[in-house]
Amino acid sequence: MRDGDDGAGLFEEAVLEDELRQAATVLDPVPEALRQLAVEAYALHDLDARIAELTFDSLLHALPVRGAPDVPRMLTFQAGELTVDVEVSGDGMMGQVMPPQPARIEVLSGPGAGARLTADDLGRFTADAPPTGPFALRLRTGGHVVVTEWLRA
Repeated sequence: MRDGDDGAGLFEEAVLEDELRQAATVLDPVPEALRQLAVEAYALHDLDARIAELTFDSLLHALPVRGAPDVPRMLTFQAGELTVDVEVSGDGMMGQVMPPQPARIEVLSGPGAGARLTADDLGRFTADAPPTGPFALRLRTGGHVVVTEWLRA
């Protein structure tokens, strides 16, 4: 409790917050498809999967290139010693798993099955089409499963 606060202010804030949540639920409900995506993202198929943290995103960390249309988006994910570098452009997606190793990669993009990719012995992989909407990558390398954070393409 704050100095001089008898608890009535906290109660009023809680009531206001509850009323605002109810109003948002009625006036701007979460679309059912988005709700389902959130549930599926939360309940990972691989509960023992490690989450790869986004450590670099060119939209946030890189300097803009003046006059360059459709600049590819560069992403770097890290989970322990494993790093995944990804480039997403209008032409598709390519990336590399470091340290170099073969991997099976699934592009998660919604309730349906995602695109399945294979990284070669040097860890390189490509996709002919860029992901649309929210996406994540699930990598299976040896006995490990790694899932990246979800991003919007």
